[in-house]
Amino acid sequence: MTRDLHIMPPETPLAMPAQDFSAGFRDAQVPDAKRPSAGFWRALAFSPAMAATLGLLWVMTDWFDAEGINLIEAILLALISFNFFWISFTVCTVLLGMVSLSRQERPVRQGRAQQLRVALLMPVYNEVPWNVLGNARTMLEDLQARGGQHHYAMFILSDTRDPEIAAQEQASVEALRTTLAPGLELYYRRREQNTDRKVGNIADWVSRWGAEWDAMLVLDADSLMTGRAIARLTDALARDPGAGLIQSYPQLIGAQSVFARMQQFANGVYGIAFAEGLARWCGQEGNYWGHNAIIRTQAFANCAGLPKLRALNGQEKLIMSHDFVEAGLLRRAGWGVRFLPRIRGSYEETPPTLIDHALRDRRWCQGNLQHLKLLGSAGFQSVSRFHMFHGAVGYLMSPLWFALLVMWALIGQGEDASVLHYFSPDNPMFPQWPEMTETRHVLIILVMYAMLLAPKVLGVLALPLSGARYAEFGGGRKFLTSFLAEVVLSILYAPILMVQQMIAVIRTTFGIQKGWSPQARDGGSYGLRTLILCHTVETISGVALSVGILSGLVSVWLAPIAISLAFAIPLSALSGVSAGAARRMVGMKEDYNEPAITRSARRYRDELKKVIEGKGVMTPAE
Repeated sequence: MTRDLHIMPPETPLAMPAQDFSAGFRDAQVPDAKRPSAGFWRALAFSPAMAATLGLLWVMTDWFDAEGINLIEAILLALISFNFFWISFTVCTVLLGMVSLSRQERPVRQGRAQQLRVALLMPVYNEVPWNVLGNARTMLEDLQARGGQHHYAMFILSDTRDPEIAAQEQASVEALRTTLAPGLELYYRRREQNTDRKVGNIADWVSRWGAEWDAMLVLDADSLMTGRAIARLTDALARDPGAGLIQSYPQLIGAQSVFARMQQFANGVYGIAFAEGLARWCGQEGNYWGHNAIIRTQAFANCAGLPKLRALNGQEKLIMSHDFVEAGLLRRAGWGVRFLPRIRGSYEETPPTLIDHALRDRRWCQGNLQHLKLLGSAGFQSVSRFHMFHGAVGYLMSPLWFALLVMWALIGQGEDASVLHYFSPDNPMFPQWPEMTETRHVLIILVMYAMLLAPKVLGVLALPLSGARYAEFGGGRKFLTSFLAEVVLSILYAPILMVQQMIAVIRTTFGIQKGWSPQARDGGSYGLRTLILCHTVETISGVALSVGILSGLVSVWLAPIAISLAFAIPLSALSGVSAGAARRMVGMKEDYNEPAITRSARRYRDELKKVIEGKGVMTPAE
């Protein structure tokens, strides 16, 4: 039986009332000062996307019968327009980021920095303990080496249920504490019941210990931040008394497999300009991604306590994707929610395989679709509502894309050559489908493909504006081959991810998706049976689409999608391939210049693992 290890400071309670979504709330503690507006940047982001969508819609309406648009044509137009707007909006955000990066503006200091007491909160649930504690030690020591006026302490907030992992977790904490340098504070507590999951875990700390701490920096179990990044976040909060939350831009690290390296390359190359553009049009109405963000503790307690949502059957349900809602509640109360993408040294890991990514997506889909119920809540800012809507749309887009794909396949290469040729146009049982020529059909597909590729190309062009160099990726030639490999892999995996997200939406809609299991950090290779069960829908869809293309019933321009879906099983197996093959396919700058913080974390992880397994000892602090 696991003994109860509890190493915590004296309790300093702080009330955290649950908020009322039916009534607005303004926190009296928000400083009375005018905050900068992002209206100009929002106009630059939304207006061109809307104009481009309306332009496409206007052109397409001329393609249909002059007598008017029938129901099927209206559905087709709506699907194309809706999908095109979100693609255009992404392109506009990246373009804004390029403009912003080219300006190289110095951050505005909004006040004198005050000394803050900051709690680094790391909630864990059945995680590998030496990985968590290795990261924790690295961050504490890096903060101590950097110095500064702020005071920091690390809290490991365990919700672990597995007795064996709990025993290893507690042994790891005790082993680590014996080697920490004087002045470093590491606390640990394990809840008897993991009530309300991560939401309840953080709320428990706030309500029992929060009054002693000016701010809390919330981390994930796989989070890693340099002392400089933590200090910059803290300074930003200290200088801006009206900020309730400041989110950093977590970059991906530790990728070994093909799929993970593809994600890390995209995050480190294309994501920089997108993040910069996002920060511009968000302004003070930014978002929260649940980790690697600093939060004013008193503001969070006053404004962000989450109530339960009442389901149709009368049962109360936990808000799963809590972060978007907490950001919205803080902004509703008057606190600023900011995003600082230029802070470097904020890291997280990514799922190693396609299946691991899909399993995480199912959890996120379940939480994000809940946000649709909160869009009418009282007091939320319009941009906060947009964040929640956008999070849900990110998943609803997949069934819409699939519906559009089906319609394109049915329309085929014109009425006489399409699948619809076998339906009698005079039979009232069948709808009158739009008559699109092959040229028009192909034009739409090419425009969609080009717009989907545009953010990647723009991200590559914007990379030097961020201070990075192509040579850091192993030279210009290696960067080019990595870019091309990432593009090809993205094209191959995108249709599979579309179907997986559609399945997640269906599972959530019909209540099949239950619970919120912990993320598989290490993942692994999956057997053939698992691969077949996971990718049956994609394979059948791809084979059917391929048969249509080969028989001349479906446009050949849908071949990339057909190939991806038909070969979903081997492509999923490929996603988990690691070591040399993955490195040759996609190179990353971390291969050539690994950050010192990740080297230290890996060393401490390995040492602590050996200690727990009885094969080594911890290196004492220098």
